Amino acid sequence: MIGTSEIILIFGIVIFWIPVILLIYLSIRDLINRSKKVHEEKTALNIVKERYAKGEITKEEFEEIKKTLDSA
Repeated sequence: MIGTSEIILIFGIVIFWIPVILLIYLSIRDLINRSKKVHEEKTALNIVKERYAKGEITKEEFEEIKKTLDSA
């Protein structure tokens, strides 16, 4: 038969391990997300394409910058 002290012990173990497991899970997820960001390097051409897509530069400016980058 389980007594009060055993119930308290089990409850204490659960209260301890749930945050530990959650912390490990979140840490691993963060490391995976960081490694994905490292591989997504932005090149100068990609930045120019993004600026053109957002409407920050005109088509003529885009073509001029692209020519400059291609010649470099």
